[in-house]
Amino acid sequence: QVQLVESGGGLVQAGESLRLSCAASGGTIDNYGMGWFRQTPGKERDFVATINWSCGAHFYADSVKGRFTVSRDNARNTMWLQMNALQPEHTATYYCAGNQDYSGPAKLHNQYGYWGRGTQVAVSS
Repeated sequence: QVQLVESGGGLVQAGESLRLSCAASGGTIDNYGMGWFRQTPGKERDFVATINWSCGAHFYADSVKGRFTVSRDNARNTMWLQMNALQPEHTATYYCAGNQDYSGPAKLHNQYGYWGRGTQVAVSS
């Protein structure tokens, strides 16, 4: 059973950066699509970015293109989300997710079967 654990969240001021980490354990994630989602209270869990574990191909939500970067280290089974120039609207709980049945970039949360517990990001103005 694959387990995902996020870390790296925190409180920052507008304009600052954060790097979130997602550590995978308990099984192989070769050929998985790994994703980042975010959620605020009372709202849907929104897609942020995804990366194919094998080839590294990545895909972003339009709202974060040019600001966020997803990357991975296969040997360490770790994925990162580098978030630059953060703004208050980026405040959310960020979740790491795994899609075992990868067939292309997956942007819907119900395409992912494995989830971490989330890490909170708060951006003050």
